[in-house]
Amino acid sequence: MKASLFVTCIVDQFYPKIGESTFGILNRLGIEVDFPKGQACCGQPMFNSGYWNDSKPLAKKFLQDFSDSEYIVLPSGSCAAMVSKFYAEILKDEDAALREWKQISPRIFELSDFIVNVLKIDDLNQFVSPNSPSGVLKIAYHQACHALRELNVLNQPLTLLRSLPNVELVNFDQEDVCCGFGGTFSVKFPEISGAMLSDKIDALRNSKAEILTSVDSSCLMHIRGGIEKAGDKIKVLHFAEILHDRLG
Repeated sequence: MKASLFVTCIVDQFYPKIGESTFGILNRLGIEVDFPKGQACCGQPMFNSGYWNDSKPLAKKFLQDFSDSEYIVLPSGSCAAMVSKFYAEILKDEDAALREWKQISPRIFELSDFIVNVLKIDDLNQFVSPNSPSGVLKIAYHQACHALRELNVLNQPLTLLRSLPNVELVNFDQEDVCCGFGGTFSVKFPEISGAMLSDKIDALRNSKAEILTSVDSSCLMHIRGGIEKAGDKIKVLHFAEILHDRLG
């Protein structure tokens, strides 16, 4: 089986290790991975800000770059929702592009969803290397909005994390509440965004978790900034980074 990796802007520009971890996980699971080097932004910032015409060329670029892909995998629920759901709105007046998108969209998956629902793997223990780290990790999981509400990615990452040795998932209040990032929302409404972030961090602090994870790097970037500003010691890692580290 082959899959093409769409890394997203934040991963490409700020957290390349997430992309490398995603590539490594898929390889470990027997997937032949390719990386279309011409890929660009999915257009979500412009779309969310109301500049749909500016996001349209990027939607067409995505279709061009990934038209021949067997599967398209993203380490981001937010961008996966954009390209698999919201392109329908952007391209509704472009008959040819819309037809092409309808052919491609069923092949687009967020990473954990791809592992569980395409590869039919819900237990990663068999793939763990003997050299995998042995220390116990107390992990809290943030339910990212787009992954949860647009893609129905709820149990997939939790199932995979629970299947790893020496991983303890801890529940916390507000785990399915927005972190306050919301792309340009955090810029346009910083006071509201900051209050939402503060509530999230308070709940995390009370959970006694050592690590926070999620399937969206944008949420994690926002929460990481708040944690560091507050002086807390909770480590923030993307879901793919934890899986890759534990698989060894």
